[in-house]
Amino acid sequence: MKHKFINAYMDTAKRFAELSHCERLKVGAIVVKDDRIISIGYNGMPTGWDNCCEELAVVGDDLVESKTKDEVLHAEANALTKLAKSTESGDGAVLFCTHSPCIDCAKLIVQSGITNVYYGENYRTEEGIKFLVRSGIRIHNVK
Repeated sequence: MKHKFINAYMDTAKRFAELSHCERLKVGAIVVKDDRIISIGYNGMPTGWDNCCEELAVVGDDLVESKTKDEVLHAEANALTKLAKSTESGDGAVLFCTHSPCIDCAKLIVQSGITNVYYGENYRTEEGIKFLVRSGIRIHNVK
């Protein structure tokens, strides 16, 4: 894929990340096949839920910090579930994401038939990337 298209798709993923209501981290993802965007996603609460993605959690004696709610869907999961509801197929598609996938999203990526993942920033762990590599998915860090 030409570098100018990679940059354009990454810019698109970043733009969709801006739609997230999450305060701690905004993540966007798009799925591309045959030079067409076939699905988009950004992290947030499930459809119909309140858009508040974080809650206060007590840590230690008196320290209170913001914690992401367990119900928050990751951008990749959102894009892939939307893809599953469409008439499109993920077989041979490419995922562009603002951040590297976690292990749970990586499993969904493999099952969806995606062959390449482009990402910008590293997630807090590398488990997802390692799983994708072991599964034969081509990984590209775009800086």
